[in-house]
Amino acid sequence: MSDKQFLAPAEIASYVVTTACTKAASSAAKLLALGFVAGAYIALASNGSTMIAHNLLINTDSYGLGRMLAGSIFGVGLILVVAAGGELFTGNNLMVIGLLEKKITWREMLRNWLIVYTGNFLGALLIAVFVAYSGLLNASANDFGGVTIRIAASKTGLPFHQAVILGILCNMLVCLAVWMAYGAKDITGKVFACFFPIWLFVSSGFEHSIANMFYIPAGIFAAADPNWLEAAKISDSALAGLTWNNFFIKNLLPVTIGNVIGGCCLIGGVYWFSYLKKTS
Repeated sequence: MSDKQFLAPAEIASYVVTTACTKAASSAAKLLALGFVAGAYIALASNGSTMIAHNLLINTDSYGLGRMLAGSIFGVGLILVVAAGGELFTGNNLMVIGLLEKKITWREMLRNWLIVYTGNFLGALLIAVFVAYSGLLNASANDFGGVTIRIAASKTGLPFHQAVILGILCNMLVCLAVWMAYGAKDITGKVFACFFPIWLFVSSGFEHSIANMFYIPAGIFAAADPNWLEAAKISDSALAGLTWNNFFIKNLLPVTIGNVIGGCCLIGGVYWFSYLKKTS
């Protein structure tokens, strides 16, 4: 056995194929349960990152610092998924490598994605409900609730093409984090592999479909409270755009499309071509 503390990229590619086969063969109940906890972990990290940085996010002069601080906390979500166990749709986009190697079928991959995506949504939504009714949004004289609304409204206000692009950029980094975590042989290596790419994606303002399953419902729930709505200080047009329909059609759909392109094509597809594709 190798004494290396990490796998080389070609070894990671082979490991991803094996992992894809295992994920494809998992029962629907297991995938749904592990998808549920993964969605909850991402939601908990999303809430925590907003809580710790919301005062900085309010002011334009400190906005970049606020995003950097938020990003430093958000990575806990993926660390929990990788270290504690969970099924995350965006990370599972790497299953495309198993598909390209003809070890799994389209049907098996899409089945996994659908079940895990559903579990992620249910877990994230439950945490959004808990946060909305926990009293946490009263923090900082309702500013935390106001920022929660502002974040959600900014996401539902994105043009479709921008949401797709931001989703692509996000899942390049998420899949790189998962890729490197697969290559680490100890828990410390896995933590660092997850931390830095996720810190970068949040600090950069990219869009993650599973995180948005928390951010936007939490904002919609918060907007029902006049105190939090007043603290949000958003325009009538932005508030009018903060709806369930816009959540699904104007954000979740394009961001998910972008996440799939970024994870499958720009990371999974490239690494399959580079390390596994048979040459004549």
